[in-house]
Amino acid sequence: MTPIHFGTDGWRAIIARDFTFANLRMVAQAIAAHINSTAGLRKSVVIGYDNRFMSPEFAQECARVLAGNGIRVQLLKNPAPTPLVAFAVRHLEAQGGIVITASHNPAHYNGVKFIPAYAGPALPDVTGAIEAEIRRVADSGKVYEIDLKEAAQLELLAEIELENVYLNHLNKLLRLDFLKGKSLKVVVDPMYGSGMGFLEHYLAQLGVEVKSIHSHRDVLFGNSTPEPVERHLADLRRAVVSYNADIGLALDGDADRFGIIDHDGSFINGNLFISLLLDHLLKTRTVRGPVVRTVATTHLLDRIARLNGLQAIETPVGFKYVSQAMREYNGLLGAEESGGLSIWGHVPEKDGILACMLAVEMLAYSGKHCDALAEDLYQEYGRVVNRRQDILFNVGQEILLKERLSVFRPKTIAGIKVVSMAAQDEMKWLLADDSWILARFSDTEPVLRIYTESTDLQKLGEIEQELCEVLQFS
Repeated sequence: MTPIHFGTDGWRAIIARDFTFANLRMVAQAIAAHINSTAGLRKSVVIGYDNRFMSPEFAQECARVLAGNGIRVQLLKNPAPTPLVAFAVRHLEAQGGIVITASHNPAHYNGVKFIPAYAGPALPDVTGAIEAEIRRVADSGKVYEIDLKEAAQLELLAEIELENVYLNHLNKLLRLDFLKGKSLKVVVDPMYGSGMGFLEHYLAQLGVEVKSIHSHRDVLFGNSTPEPVERHLADLRRAVVSYNADIGLALDGDADRFGIIDHDGSFINGNLFISLLLDHLLKTRTVRGPVVRTVATTHLLDRIARLNGLQAIETPVGFKYVSQAMREYNGLLGAEESGGLSIWGHVPEKDGILACMLAVEMLAYSGKHCDALAEDLYQEYGRVVNRRQDILFNVGQEILLKERLSVFRPKTIAGIKVVSMAAQDEMKWLLADDSWILARFSDTEPVLRIYTESTDLQKLGEIEQELCEVLQFS
């Protein structure tokens, strides 16, 4: 059996190969043991699931095990986005939440996310403790479970619906008054995921004209991948243009990430959108606090924060670290370049539904589309471009690539002075003109990710090329 490992955001594995009922029972038993060893007497866990193949059945299997360990299970009745489960953990004061999801992975994957009582992604100390429990369960073979009917009779299981409570919470975070009297057309693409229906119904109730695509359950995700990145949003782009919409909004498989298509069909990358959103929040909210971003996310956020008297905090890659900083420093905005964000007053978990609603609010408030807002932003704070390049390598090459990266200590890159270099889980070089380049290895696949930011595409390409030459990639 492949060792069960919780990566950047949970355990994910191929269905029937490693993601099996037997392995899931071990994971559920390990989570139950962790909760029983760290929580008080009255313990409860929220369980949700996405639209993937057999996710409802896998969720019920988890419920059997948690209840069998004396933990009260509150099982969401309908497919649930991850941010809804996180909200439910806080709202119900539960000791944790389990989401059966593989998020934006391909259809043949499923997975488990564990959300601790603080309602954000589990940090390494928590997942490490769960992994240690999994090893103990594997050695002992002991899994305690109970029939769901018996669990209900013993008041250890209850089905719940919290969709409306969650949406009412979003009402408190949004400036819905900005939408009054505004005529907006929006296309929504939940990518067949568990976020379907949320944006469509919410926007329609606000008087927004809404068209939706891919808004039914398809466990194969239309033979694509439920990841709201540019290469997967061709259908949304066509729908926005043909419908003459103001914006297109996409959610990933468990609705914790977002994707944005502008009115002309152009893709708005995560770095640009979160920069626009920070500027919008500063104009429309009185709350102030640090801005939190991962090491791979645009430094334009830092510039906006600094010029408005705010601190910018950099974290390692992974929203769990953003979440931790948001909780510790009471952050105004926490974000990552891959399409995850949360704001002050919300649970410290990334929420694609909230992000998309904030995008609509921003358009309604400004009366402008994203492209015009971007030009305004660049006029005020300076223009940046950024790009992520994923380089596949053969198994066994990682050690050699790490050695080449470790000895790359240039005084200049693309003719620009290197002002600092950071080497932790990733390597990052900061240049004198505020350009930067970062290299990090994926936790789950043989991929080297290279993130670059500069003032124009030509300079960005030259910086990328120099690093690729050192790594001997053409």
